[in-house]
Amino acid sequence: MTRIKICGCTRVTDVLAAINAGADAVGVILVSGSKRQVSLEEAIELLRSAPPFIGRVAVFQNPDLADVEKLVKSGAVNLLQFHGEESQAFCSDFSMPYIKALSMQNNGDWRQAAAGYPDASGILLDAHFPGAQGGQGVSFDWQQVGTRHPLPVLLAGGLNPVNVATAIETVQPWAVDVSSGVENAPGIKDHDLLRQFCNEVRRVS
Repeated sequence: MTRIKICGCTRVTDVLAAINAGADAVGVILVSGSKRQVSLEEAIELLRSAPPFIGRVAVFQNPDLADVEKLVKSGAVNLLQFHGEESQAFCSDFSMPYIKALSMQNNGDWRQAAAGYPDASGILLDAHFPGAQGGQGVSFDWQQVGTRHPLPVLLAGGLNPVNVATAIETVQPWAVDVSSGVENAPGIKDHDLLRQFCNEVRRVS
C-alpha cells in the first residue's frame, strides 16, 4: 500500500481534512521564502492537531541547528525532512527519524547521492532545483527512478489526482508526497482534491 503525505499545510482545518481523506502523514514547511512557510509556533499548533498514529513532518532547508532542536523539543514532530545541502551528520544529530530530499533535476545517479544517508528513514525524490523550495507543481521523468530502491522512496514533484496513478505504477514508491496538486492557492488545500488524490492512491495501490 502506497502511503500518502500531504505537505505544506498552513491551517488546522486542512490537516484534519487531509487525515479524514486518508493521508498517513502531514507536513509543515519551515523554510524562509516558501509560499507555505509557517512559524515555529504555527508549526507546533498544526502538528499537534494531528491525532495519534499520523506522521507529523517538519520540512527544513539548510536550517540552524537551534531551530530544529526547538521543534524537536516541543514533542510536536515525529519525522524530520531536509531539503537542502545538509550533511548526514547534521540530519542524524537530533535522535529522530529523518527523510532526505534529493533533486532529480540534473541528478545523474540519485542512488549514489542516497548512499550518503544510510541511516535515513527514506529518500524523497523531487523536481526542485538545488537551492529552491519544492511545491512548484513541476514533475520530472519518473523513468529515471526505476522500481528497485536502496531505501524507501517518497515521490514528489507535480503530483495531482490525475497523474498520481501513473506515477505509482512507474516508480512503485513507498509513499507519495503532494502539496500544490491539492491546493486552491499556496498553503490552502482543496478538500475535494484531497479526497480525490487519496482515493486514487488507494485505488491504484
